[in-house]
Amino acid sequence: MNQYLKFQISIYYSKFSKLYYKPGESVQFHYNQIKGGVRWKPNTVDDYHGQKVPDPYSWLEDPDSEKTQAFVSAQNQLTLPFLECCEVRDLFKERMTELYDYPKYSCPFKRGSRYFHFYNTGLQNQSVMYVQESLDAEPTVFLDPNTFSDDGTVALRGYAFSEDGEYLAYGTSASGSDWVEMRFLRVEGATRLEDRLERVKFSCMSWTHDGKGLFYNSYPDQEGKSDGTETSTNLYQKLYYHVLGTPQSEDVLCAEFPDHSKWMSGAEVSDDGRYVLLSIREGCDPVNRLWYCDLQKTPQGITGLLPWVKLIDNFDAEYEYVTNEGTVFTFKTNLDAPRYRLINIDFASPDQSSWKELIPQHDKDVIVFATCTYSSYLFVCFLHDVKNVLKMYRLSSGEELRTFSLDVGSIVGFTGRKRDSEIFYYFTSFLSPAIIYHCDLTKEPLQPHIFREVTVKGFNPSDYQTTQVFYPSKDGTQIPMFIVHKKGIKLDGSHPGFLYGYGGFNISITPSYSVSRLIFVRHLDGILAVANIRGGGEYGETWHKAGMLANKQNCFSDFHCAAEYLIKEGYTSPSKLTINGGSNGGLLVAACVNQRPELFGCAVAQVGVMDMLKFHKFTIGHAWTTDFGCSEDKEQFEWLIKYSPLHNIHVPEGNGVQYPAVLLLTGDHDDRVVPLHSLKYIATLQHIVGRSPKQTNPLFILVDTKSGHGAGKPTSKVIQEVADTYSFIARCLNIAWVK
Repeated sequence: MNQYLKFQISIYYSKFSKLYYKPGESVQFHYNQIKGGVRWKPNTVDDYHGQKVPDPYSWLEDPDSEKTQAFVSAQNQLTLPFLECCEVRDLFKERMTELYDYPKYSCPFKRGSRYFHFYNTGLQNQSVMYVQESLDAEPTVFLDPNTFSDDGTVALRGYAFSEDGEYLAYGTSASGSDWVEMRFLRVEGATRLEDRLERVKFSCMSWTHDGKGLFYNSYPDQEGKSDGTETSTNLYQKLYYHVLGTPQSEDVLCAEFPDHSKWMSGAEVSDDGRYVLLSIREGCDPVNRLWYCDLQKTPQGITGLLPWVKLIDNFDAEYEYVTNEGTVFTFKTNLDAPRYRLINIDFASPDQSSWKELIPQHDKDVIVFATCTYSSYLFVCFLHDVKNVLKMYRLSSGEELRTFSLDVGSIVGFTGRKRDSEIFYYFTSFLSPAIIYHCDLTKEPLQPHIFREVTVKGFNPSDYQTTQVFYPSKDGTQIPMFIVHKKGIKLDGSHPGFLYGYGGFNISITPSYSVSRLIFVRHLDGILAVANIRGGGEYGETWHKAGMLANKQNCFSDFHCAAEYLIKEGYTSPSKLTINGGSNGGLLVAACVNQRPELFGCAVAQVGVMDMLKFHKFTIGHAWTTDFGCSEDKEQFEWLIKYSPLHNIHVPEGNGVQYPAVLLLTGDHDDRVVPLHSLKYIATLQHIVGRSPKQTNPLFILVDTKSGHGAGKPTSKVIQEVADTYSFIARCLNIAWVK
């Protein structure tokens, strides 16, 4: 470590650590100009369309520099002692370990003659894939990701069985990185093959029906490292075909886009094995180009760039393959249907005037997914006021046949392909971890039954209640919000609140089971609220567009109004309210704290997008410009500079008003939202706000090692992270543990 940084850190510790890290003491301290080695460089300025914008912590964009590593180390050394002194930290971790130790299953699915499913006994770092010859047979371990590494930080990331179920392709990722290494198994005997594919990221996995190989995506070699700690941009993704038993160097290039560096593609082989469908995207917007190739017109096999037919060659709408009967293809689309519909396109006469609507857009409900099972049935999942509904239709006519009864909650798993004669679907809610249903489609009348139901010992769902409310946002739009709490509470503003939101990328936040949040409700006597703000997909593309690009401020206003509703109705009070979100939700939390600091007592932002002027320059950030815009465009710069968390930090006006207690969480291998976002934000926050005499709430960051954006995080890390998070909340808001 640089001696200058060491000196400054030692000054900081001698001045503050002994004074404020004693158990039981109140949290009061001030930040001096240099926090743990932070260097403010006011002369670092960028020019955006003639406007000068300081970037004094741009040096934190280099993750490998000695200064950045010293900064991260110093910040962790500030945060960890504080967390270790939180009285409920050990209690929360112990209770989390106890309640999280329940069996976790996935839906069974059939490949070839065998059934597979994932199962976690409770506290295993990674879930294990099991195989059984029939549903009544004893399952045996087929693939155990816990053997990939000693500490559970190497995870399974994607898998695909060959059509006959005799081979498995699967990906592994280390330390939460998006980079994937693909490996292969022969299912009989679970024998590992020598094939190994590298440079894989954001990839499809789709086998040709002859079982010879599969399509996948990879990126060209680049200078420097590719282990998840780099920040270099991911461009020029290509589609390849890998033949089993051959080296990757011999893989066939099937599609590339040299004139469009940001295009990304995914191939899918049709149900009948005859066609390859290529979906091309430029960003995260729900729009894609759709090309296809008739494999019968490649009699020599896949030997080079495929002769793609450009069925849809624009980015006007989304087309998602459902199934096909010969040349008649069924797609889920938002073309002229912001809540989606199903259409048929005959490849023999593809002109748009010949397209036929199979299931029309509903008046209010959004189509989430559609799948064909048992040759002639369509199962369609809808979202009705943020609650899932499952319906069955006839493929040939679109006739609705029945609705499957569900409680208020979400379908988070569904299995059953066109060749299968049965389906499984997985239901969950805020108070129910899992109910897996099975339905045999060969038996009339159709009667789903509970195949497996999971309960958690020590937790009685009947002691709690879930309510959905609709509150007005700033412009009068009615926003749905779920609220979970103990039955019989008094709405006197005395309870700590935990408000979660996301609001972006057409992603719907539906009811889900969370042990940590229920511990907050049970043992911290809390109120859980999940606000379905605009920007998500809860009401289709209209709802999404109302919270993106020039409309992004609606997301923050919706979240402010959610907090105001909870306070007005007596669920909580500003000094007891915590807001939380991750990724785009981390942006949400930071922006809301900047705009309305008086509304919140605590804020926890995980892996957040904080620098809205530069995000597009790192790893896959360029794909998010479809939702955010880009500072290189003058008009879009004007939107972004108004709310960018990094650029809107200020000392609040008004007597007694300060920033809430802030905890940022990120991981050193997050190559989705690179850590520099959180590092620059906390450095600026400590420099501007932390020096204010009235700022007594702590402003912290915790950077985890061997950790990424969240996918594949081992159970041990999950438990530790939630223990840190909720103990921070409890200490900062002075919340007592309730037995």
